[in-house]
Parts: sequence; structure tokens; C-alpha cells
Amino acid sequence: MIEVTRLNGSKLMINALLIELLEETPDTLVTMTTGKKMVVVESAAVLAGRMTDFYRSIGLAASSHKSGNTEE
Repeated sequence: MIEVTRLNGSKLMINALLIELLEETPDTLVTMTTGKKMVVVESAAVLAGRMTDFYRSIGLAASSHKSGNTEE
């Protein structure tokens, strides 16, 4: 789940796995796979970062941490 802020300032948590599309119009329109849409104040870039962090936290995305091994 990621936190988003509606235009009226209320905060809510949405399931990042159900986000289908992010559009900046200029506010950000979030379209869910269910067809539900909501306008939020966060930019698409901020939401994409939150989604990536969430995916990593549940093991759906590889960590960007590199090991100390180097090839020569």
C-alpha cells in the first residue's frame, strides 16, 4: 500500500499492485485496474518512486544494492 493525498488534503492508502496508469493533467490522475480513478496532489514521479519502494519491500523488484564484488 502507498499513501496518496487527494486535492482536499485527505490522505488515503491505495494498493500499488492495482495501479494501471498515472497521468499528469496537470494534477496526477491515478487509474486503477478496477476502473476507479482519483486525482491526487503527488506527481507521477513521486508515486512511481513510492510504488518501486513498495514493490521492493514485498520482493517484487530487485534491490538496487550492489555487492562488493567487482570483475576485472
